[in-house]
Amino acid sequence: MQSGLAHRPWYGSMGFAMSTESENPFRPEYFRREDESPDVLFYREPRLVVHIDDRAIEAVGEYFSTSLPSEGIILDLMSSWRSHLPADFERERLIGLGLNGVELAENPQLDDRVLADINTVRGLPFRDNSLHAVVITVSIQYVTHPVEIFREVHRVLEDRGSFHIIYSNRMFPTKATAIWRSLDDYEHAQLINAYFAVSGGWEQPRVLDISPQPKGASDPVYVVSARKVAE
Repeated sequence: MQSGLAHRPWYGSMGFAMSTESENPFRPEYFRREDESPDVLFYREPRLVVHIDDRAIEAVGEYFSTSLPSEGIILDLMSSWRSHLPADFERERLIGLGLNGVELAENPQLDDRVLADINTVRGLPFRDNSLHAVVITVSIQYVTHPVEIFREVHRVLEDRGSFHIIYSNRMFPTKATAIWRSLDDYEHAQLINAYFAVSGGWEQPRVLDISPQPKGASDPVYVVSARKVAE
């Protein structure tokens, strides 16, 4: 992993990209959870808490400030009551798609809110080539059909649009997938790289360790990101 940052109308019909670049090697059992009850039940009660500490949140905001397109349309996928963008970050629109309506309503940075469970309805309700960037922040461990979701993100992004996966070591363990729980932080980056490779159509992913220093004084934070190949 590279360490540190540089110094250290969008609605459309539900779509689903079926084309593949390579055979999907992931077996369904890799994505089983200890708690297989519907996610809408687990997340029915709003959780107005953050899942990484303040210094880690600051690191995420700094990363977003240097990596997301200014004045673009950005999708916060698996959104909650905080998106962790810097308060002064300029964008055209920030769209939040998540499971809990109260949490989305409490997020002051969102311009639009979409209530959906991507583990059951995996098509994203956006037009082809309509978004400039997509982020998933500390939630990739809960995705049960990641290759399909990565293909959908690819469909809705414009050419060379960017997809940013931010992760830490924090989770609700009963809702995290078996494959995620079996791996360490370094292997998580390899896994996300594999999601990009199997879903196809991406430039070479970039892996960053943006954990606050010194290590161990805060929650670790890592990023795997890639751009959609221009057609």
